[in-house]
Amino acid sequence: MRSSTSSMLEEDPNGNGSYDTAAGSHRWGPHHQGAIELRSYYLKGKRTQELISILVTSALLTLNGVVLLLKFDWSQLGSILCACFIGILVADFLSGLVHWAADTWGSVTLPIVGKAFIRPFREHHIDPTSITRHDFIETNGDNFFLCTIPLGYMTYILIWGDYKENFEIVWFFYLLAVFVSMTNQIHKWSHTYFGLPWFVRVLQDLHIILPRRHHRIHHVAPHETYFCITTGWLNFPLEKISFWSGLEYIIEKLTGAKPRADDFAWANKNT
Repeated sequence: MRSSTSSMLEEDPNGNGSYDTAAGSHRWGPHHQGAIELRSYYLKGKRTQELISILVTSALLTLNGVVLLLKFDWSQLGSILCACFIGILVADFLSGLVHWAADTWGSVTLPIVGKAFIRPFREHHIDPTSITRHDFIETNGDNFFLCTIPLGYMTYILIWGDYKENFEIVWFFYLLAVFVSMTNQIHKWSHTYFGLPWFVRVLQDLHIILPRRHHRIHHVAPHETYFCITTGWLNFPLEKISFWSGLEYIIEKLTGAKPRADDFAWANKNT
């Protein structure tokens, strides 16, 4: 059951402090005790990894994009456009899968991945607009990191491999990499209500990328739905077939693990 008191404040989306007078504590926002503790886990080593990932992946995206354009085959335009569209759909699904997994399972205390990769998800639910205060490196470092090796392999294929018979497949993987890389930036824009570039607002209004009001559905406790955050196109159909809740039911039955147990624990660190 979801509580509307846990949703982001429509009238003050970037303030997001919501002080609970009765409890004498912050229900969410930058002053929540859990948010303060989680922010302290963002260390120099993590920052360095993010910076390197962005530099390397940006170079690979640029190089691969230039090569693809130079070798563009207009006779395959229809199949290339279809492949690009499927690439974007897959990126949206993968964003939901990773988002769901990190929101629902695991713990900040897990070795390596806990503080490095699960921590931002815990912080985001306690302080949803913290992402609007993150710079480009902190916002996008992890997603760029995920694309580094696949893009490196794509570079090898484009320069030394034989791909002419499968040119549209290369475009599929390129658009997939572009949208995976930019997923968290798109996510950040969905939490930013002031000062967005005009073209971002247009893309949101056309639902080419994740719209702001669409993403608000996820930010109603207990954050159990609408996990796809690239375009959000798959959120409604996946919700209609109970895809995520079905997976959770199976995993809970098999393992006994409770969905979002760690997420709830951090949300309650507010005294």
